[in-house]
Amino acid sequence: MSTRFFTPPRVRAAAQATVLGLMSGMLLAACAPAGDAPTAAQQPEATTPTPAPEQAPAADAPAPSAAGGTEGGDGSQIQLGPLSERDIADAALAGELACSFAEEGQAPLLFAKGVVGAAEPAQGVVKVSDVVEQVRAPGGFEGMNKNPTFTGRGTTIHIVETGTAPGGGESPPRPATLTYQRGDGASRSFEGMWQCGP
Repeated sequence: MSTRFFTPPRVRAAAQATVLGLMSGMLLAACAPAGDAPTAAQQPEATTPTPAPEQAPAADAPAPSAAGGTEGGDGSQIQLGPLSERDIADAALAGELACSFAEEGQAPLLFAKGVVGAAEPAQGVVKVSDVVEQVRAPGGFEGMNKNPTFTGRGTTIHIVETGTAPGGGESPPRPATLTYQRGDGASRSFEGMWQCGP
């Protein structure tokens, strides 16, 4: 009597039946509609991210001053140097009385002379980057006496008194600001004293 319960043909038939059953189940699962999967209509609406609140545009801030105090222009610095006695003598300015602007304890940055009661403009000099340049102000000496404006080649210089003379005398110096403006829009201001007289 044989102890084998299955013959090889029976084993093959059983394996084939198992494989066919598994394949049929997979095909049916692939073709059947998914019962629990949401349809397109049931899909939750895509949420649009909320845009960040727009920031208000920054107010136009003035451009920062460049190192050295010059504002605007092509970025190069305005440099006024103190005038020497030789600079002033070489300019040979015509006029009876003089005015000058100087920072405290320094030689003048601007020196000018004018004729009293004359229509001719006052003549002055200023040293820009070691070059002495001539400037003029209308109205002779009287035109220089109170907040004058000098003009030169591509430059304008405003002198504005900012206070009263701290002392007495015939021609006391008065606190003032000198603002040098260049043709390219650059400007620089200097604080000092404006003095006019003999």
